[in-house]
Amino acid sequence: RGPEVSAIGFGCMGLDFGYASKITKAEGVALIRAAVDRGVTFFDTAEIYGPFTNEEMVGEALAPVRDRVVIATKFGFNIVDGKSTGLDSRPERIKQVADASLKRLRTDRIDLLYQHRVDPAVPIEEVAGAVGELIRAGKVKHFGLSEPGAQTVRRAHAVEPVTALQNEYSLWTRGPETNGILATCRELGIGLVPYSPLGKGFLTGAMRSEE
Repeated sequence: RGPEVSAIGFGCMGLDFGYASKITKAEGVALIRAAVDRGVTFFDTAEIYGPFTNEEMVGEALAPVRDRVVIATKFGFNIVDGKSTGLDSRPERIKQVADASLKRLRTDRIDLLYQHRVDPAVPIEEVAGAVGELIRAGKVKHFGLSEPGAQTVRRAHAVEPVTALQNEYSLWTRGPETNGILATCRELGIGLVPYSPLGKGFLTGAMRSEE
């Protein structure tokens, strides 16, 4: 059984990564704390966001309320000179990332650790086994996957129970309904965390011109 969290979580990526605009660390910290004050208890970040700066922002913001919130972060990329050079989910890399993320997040445990993208060079069983070792060491509480296929989920789950999947899902991105992900979640008791539920801004009503 996974953690219980607010129905609406806070995806922190866009604060300083992924879009054209960024806000300062101080502004991000204030915004995250304002979300906590409004009842949000689930915060999502990743090593690759920044890289590294997003986790640092989340860690500073949530340190005073750490026991009231659930923090999710992710591994899965090789980062050289501040840029991703491809996928890397080797077990030794997973353990290095977890230790580094713990420091940036100013915490002694990661509530939910996702594989950010499936690495075809590393069997998912090895990935699940590595995260399982981190769970038994007390560094991680729950194992997640982002954008896997249904069969990958089943293979991982057989080694280490998968708590949550993070897949894109919105009114115009319906993949989980047709690719077996929703059905697999129901069958195995896995939570689904939809990312970009507002279509990366297109479903907010803010964009009205054809351009």
